[in-house]
Amino acid sequence: MAEIRRSGTWGSALTADEFTAIRSAGFEPVGQVLGAAVFNIGYRGYGCPSFGYGLGRVGAYGSYGPYQSVTAVSGAGTLGSYAPLVKTLYQARRTAIGRMTAECQELGGHGVVGVSLTIGGFPAGGLEFKAIGTAVRAPGAKALKSPFTSDLSGQDFAKLIMAGWVPVGLVLGISVGARHDDWVTVNQTRWGSGNIEVNGYTELVNQTRHDARLQLERDVANRGGDGVVVQRMTVRVGEHECPMQEGRRDHLVEATIIGTAIAQFGRRQQGAQRPLAIMSLDPQRRQAARVRLGGAGEA
Repeated sequence: MAEIRRSGTWGSALTADEFTAIRSAGFEPVGQVLGAAVFNIGYRGYGCPSFGYGLGRVGAYGSYGPYQSVTAVSGAGTLGSYAPLVKTLYQARRTAIGRMTAECQELGGHGVVGVSLTIGGFPAGGLEFKAIGTAVRAPGAKALKSPFTSDLSGQDFAKLIMAGWVPVGLVLGISVGARHDDWVTVNQTRWGSGNIEVNGYTELVNQTRHDARLQLERDVANRGGDGVVVQRMTVRVGEHECPMQEGRRDHLVEATIIGTAIAQFGRRQQGAQRPLAIMSLDPQRRQAARVRLGGAGEA
């Protein structure tokens, strides 16, 4: 970082349009920054998180009907849930983001835009969590105690600033839900069951997404944001053999929401900005405009 500062040059992951947009908002790039961490994801929890919780539930056949499973989400912290796994996923991403932010501080930046968070396998084992973006600064402004981070593009960042909002930081909402394949689910997914909704799977994905949104809202509140601009939401579905019941399987859903927490610092005055002139590249339309303006004979 010291060598980069002494060189007087900077690198970025910005496109030409992003660079122009950032400059128009009063910021300039100071360098590309990176943070990475390799974690071994070994302990995911134990047992079957949802096996046994459905005993005694009133179902279609009454109180003593067939066993119906329930969905166990990591945010609930129930016995055997995947809370330890989710805690590690948070820690790994935040470690990478923290190291990227530290590089931004060393370059004298006020924040990082266009952050890309990725996960990939590491050749020696484990998973590599990586955060990469472009550090920017507002010339003449005081240094921030903690630079902001944002996954917004350069254009979106500029629009945010001009509208009176500022990014606070990257926020995460992660949840892992598990559901034991009970008697009802098994029968609804048999060949010949027809075109019907599999209620257990619907409940699994809905509750896991809902838990991820709750975790995201808490992260926004903890960072002091007024709201969040969500850029990406992913859902991964998997299954494995149930350790509690032979011949049955558990289905898992991992929901991840990544966004930028934002806060309002001012209100844009109506009519304060001048209208933007736009010139058409179509020669026929330009000629028609000249005729309307009375300039048909001008070059």
